[in-house]
Amino acid sequence: MSATGEVSAGRSGRGRRVILWRHGQTAWNVERRFQGTTDVPLTETGVAQARRAARLLASLKPDAIVASDLRRAALTAAELAVLTELQITHDEGLRETYAGVWQGLTHDEIIAAHGDEYAAWKRGEPVRRGGGELETEVADRAAPVVLGHADKLPDGGTLVVVSHGGTIRTTIGRLLGLEARHWESLGGLSNCCWSVLGEGARGWRLLEHNAGTLPEPVLGDDD
Repeated sequence: MSATGEVSAGRSGRGRRVILWRHGQTAWNVERRFQGTTDVPLTETGVAQARRAARLLASLKPDAIVASDLRRAALTAAELAVLTELQITHDEGLRETYAGVWQGLTHDEIIAAHGDEYAAWKRGEPVRRGGGELETEVADRAAPVVLGHADKLPDGGTLVVVSHGGTIRTTIGRLLGLEARHWESLGGLSNCCWSVLGEGARGWRLLEHNAGTLPEPVLGDDD
């Protein structure tokens, strides 16, 4: 990390690109129920979202795919793998934030039972939601996975990372060198939308955010 807090993209592999793609819809997304590390599968709508998005992402000719091992991300990644004939590397470091007793609760239930904790998190304070992980701890495990796979890309290569809304946001914040209290300023991703980081002379830059559809509600653990 540089003196300014920015994570350097390095001198080699100039022009690499990282696409951070959120999984498709799950039943718990629709119910506004906090998933965290609970292994919830895609709905039929989620599968259709993944297939549509995969067609768009395949046109970018990615060089590699790495995904969370939770089913909702793995099944989303599988749709792109079919079209690109790329092998998927699954890594538990890309799982969603573990949120302890929050997991399985609806948004309203969390606010009712843990309102002060929720408000502190939204203010950007370091909070172990439900007794689980800090956002910085999520970035500590996820960002190195992304950087490790990006380092293997050829010049101008593209990596697709299939993960979860909260994990993607913390990873983007870390790679851009933002202070953790400012990560909330990065809006959430809608199901099966993505963000794009490009490699510049001074590190990674955010080129696109929540791309892939017309604006849709953000239904997930980071709303």
